[in-house]
Amino acid sequence: MSIRFDKKVVVITGAGGGLGRMYALYLAELGARVCVNDLGGTEDGTGSSAAPARNVAEEIEAAGGEAIANYDDVSLTDGANNLIRQTLDRFGTIDALICNAGILRDKTFLKMPVEDFELVLRVHLLGSVYVTKAAFPVMKEKGYGRIVLTTSVAGLFGNFGQTNYSAAKLGVVGFMNSLKLEALRYNVLINTIAPLAMTRLGAGAFPDELAAELKPGFITPAVAYLCSDQCRTTGDIISAAGGWYRKVQMVESRGVHVESESQATPEMIATSFGDITNMEGARSFGSAQEEFESILKPPSR
Repeated sequence: MSIRFDKKVVVITGAGGGLGRMYALYLAELGARVCVNDLGGTEDGTGSSAAPARNVAEEIEAAGGEAIANYDDVSLTDGANNLIRQTLDRFGTIDALICNAGILRDKTFLKMPVEDFELVLRVHLLGSVYVTKAAFPVMKEKGYGRIVLTTSVAGLFGNFGQTNYSAAKLGVVGFMNSLKLEALRYNVLINTIAPLAMTRLGAGAFPDELAAELKPGFITPAVAYLCSDQCRTTGDIISAAGGWYRKVQMVESRGVHVESESQATPEMIATSFGDITNMEGARSFGSAQEEFESILKPPSR
């Protein structure tokens, strides 16, 4: 099986450097026509420059591929709309969208200005929402689409000093979990990558021995697969790091059940807490509806 993207159109946000740049070059090499979006700001989201996106687009063109550069700020609805409009004006359609744009403003919660919290949410979470909102009608109309969102182990498991980033990255997962149910009927599949790699944003964040293992080249094949025709999954979180590829799920313990409200007391919770939090035999659910049904029809124990 050969995975190719000949004549497919892929939009990639935050593609002027780091993983986004690698996605753009990799997919272009596989035949994709790429819209390279990047505001060209610094790691903390300040400033702007046309150079990063332009340079990547020119690199693709020089290698014989097709690409355009876009410099819009996807954390603004006008910017996201213009990105998709420019792509359609040039290529006429969109087959895949990779929401990769991001910034960092790390501080402990007590020291973090609320403006820093809001900005990180706006770039990572709302930036993904705005671009998806603009691209989704195109995919719905053609009955085909692949969307790849970006989460992080910080959002999935927590990380000191990153409450803003973690909140945004887990918010992306919640967005996917519901959108997948709406999108499936139109053959639009939406998955989320949780990459761990040494890039500009990750510089200095890892011990040297770990950083040496976190090569960005391990991430691109997973993202390419999730963008491809061969991908048939939707709603998956794929962790990619250091050559490992693993699925991440939210699960629920089998828990403890009581028959009447009178039995539900703080003391009962206290004495049963070990059983409530015992994750042996934990289950995952494909939707809130499935979880609701498990409450009404608990499995035999």
